[in-house]
Amino acid sequence: MAQKAVKYTSDLIFSELKQKIYRPIYFLEGEEPYYIDKIADFIEKNVLDEMEKEFNQTILYGKDTDVLTLINECKRYPMMADKQVVILREAQELNFEKTVETKNAAGKKDEINLFEEYVKNPTNSTVLVICYKYGGLDKRRALAKTLSTHAVYFNSEKLKDYKVQEWVEAYLKERKLNFEQKVPYFISENLGNDLAKIENEVDKLLLNIKDKTQITVADVIQNISVSKEYNMFELTNAIMIKDVLKVNKIINYFAANPKDNPVPLLMGTLYSFFIKLIGIHTLTDRSQYAIASKIGVPPFIAKDYEAAARQYSPGKLVKIIGYLREYDKKSKGIGSNTMPNGELMKELFFKILH
Repeated sequence: MAQKAVKYTSDLIFSELKQKIYRPIYFLEGEEPYYIDKIADFIEKNVLDEMEKEFNQTILYGKDTDVLTLINECKRYPMMADKQVVILREAQELNFEKTVETKNAAGKKDEINLFEEYVKNPTNSTVLVICYKYGGLDKRRALAKTLSTHAVYFNSEKLKDYKVQEWVEAYLKERKLNFEQKVPYFISENLGNDLAKIENEVDKLLLNIKDKTQITVADVIQNISVSKEYNMFELTNAIMIKDVLKVNKIINYFAANPKDNPVPLLMGTLYSFFIKLIGIHTLTDRSQYAIASKIGVPPFIAKDYEAAARQYSPGKLVKIIGYLREYDKKSKGIGSNTMPNGELMKELFFKILH
């Protein structure tokens, strides 16, 4: 009888790993690569010591290997060590759900069945880590069901925009840092939901201000790739009060510096912002904490969003969401558009503000 599947979270996996509890198979999939890389890197660095790694740690890549090679590597026994580690990176390049007939002692079987058999009866001295990024297995297929029952099957979901600020705050607190109330909000507004990028930028910030007792917004502006005057935080503030001149200045700056201000990040920020304003219009209780709870912002900024909602009627907001969808497609080259993205954004903001 199959054992009951365990719902693995990143916290549970790391808790076990830090206790040196190593499972035979980790299948790590999902749209958010941050946790997939973190778990794989931890196992790569910590399961074996440096001498053991030389003979007992194998790194494979999906585009350069196949299922049979992977199985054969996993069935080897460690040399002068209790464990061997096999890590398959970029596993999405290896089609685990293809059917390729092969011969073995039991006759003809396809690769997927052979891998399922290994999952059901893995080599206990092997720690297999499979990193399947930007997607996942078809949950209706037998392989996904087998992995969820017999392996550590972890789905790394992309963090929702409204959760990024909480993640930044937790990341700073984990490092026992003091910070101004607006710092997590400012970072999340300007860096989007790319957790690896946020971590890199925050770590860079910490290196530069290591002697300070409290992180301020000014520290963030000075040490993270954010302009003091022209950033997502200032843009949303200008949109809130319909400061047309300031919005245009920021958009012109973004157009001149597209690498630091990518259109997908801008569109995601705008969509999230205007959806929040729509959410406020659905409330009968517009108190500070009711708004904060409804739209997922800190209470200290809820009053600014409430004032912004008064600037944009529900009808106007519906039109704006339509504009965002239209110009998002145009920025990706969908349709007959030939305008540069900078000009597209100027046209979009004219429609938003007028």
